[in-house]
Amino acid sequence: MINFNNGKTLFSIEVFPPKDSAAIAPIYVTMGRFKALNPDYISVTYGAGGSGVCDAVTIASDIRNKFDIESVAHLTCAGSQVKDIDVALTRLEQNGVKNILALRGDRHNQFSDFEYATDLIKHINKRGGFSVCATCYPEGHFESGNKEKDFDILKMKADLGVTHFISQLFFDNRDFIDMLDGMAKRNIKVPTEAGIMPVTSAKRILKMVNLSNAKLTEKLTRIISGFEDDKAAIRCAGINYAVDQITELIAIGVSGIHLYAMNSPDTAECIYNRISPMIYEKTPNIQTL
Repeated sequence: MINFNNGKTLFSIEVFPPKDSAAIAPIYVTMGRFKALNPDYISVTYGAGGSGVCDAVTIASDIRNKFDIESVAHLTCAGSQVKDIDVALTRLEQNGVKNILALRGDRHNQFSDFEYATDLIKHINKRGGFSVCATCYPEGHFESGNKEKDFDILKMKADLGVTHFISQLFFDNRDFIDMLDGMAKRNIKVPTEAGIMPVTSAKRILKMVNLSNAKLTEKLTRIISGFEDDKAAIRCAGINYAVDQITELIAIGVSGIHLYAMNSPDTAECIYNRISPMIYEKTPNIQTL
């Protein structure tokens, strides 16, 4: 199980299965390099483009059993029938994977027995035997347009017993801090990891921003504009920006850092080597500040 009470800032990494099953092998090379960073866990997305629950289950199982790293399997409402989720849960259970990130997924997918992530959380909890975590949105969920509603949903998830929250990517720490302040005011006492995505490609980050509706800061916009035609420079500048974000968050006692490394061990290693001296006994939790 994932432990947020061991006196240090938790460090985790996200990976995603490739679209082509023939390209699975490189993921395991990547996993070997991630293992050397001693992450507290590795999460596995539902699948590239929202496909392949079995890929996520298989990879999460192998992370746990072949690499001896705690793993978290993503399961989504989108396109999922009860029987599909139950098959995935059985396989995870058989392979010793006890952690699940419950997501709603693409709302436009009409073929689902679950409308909201809370429905999926309830279903998993009814079965029992799993620790369920959930997502949160520092800038507010782009479909709600109402942060009060977002906090109500976070409270519902907390009351359902989620073990921790993982935030969507963000580039302004103030948004994350404001979200935690709002959670504290509503007595939501669930450890919350900051989801950090380093900018290593102008094209890729603009695509991710478009998908997630995350906003770019003025500083980051200048970095992208200034270095977009220089791959090495934008990667260096983007990693520096991410390290600055992480440094501030660790300094004020964030529960954990969840790195969206885009399956790049080079990026993960570079960031971990710079932040590892700061992952020590935590300062008071940010939610109490």
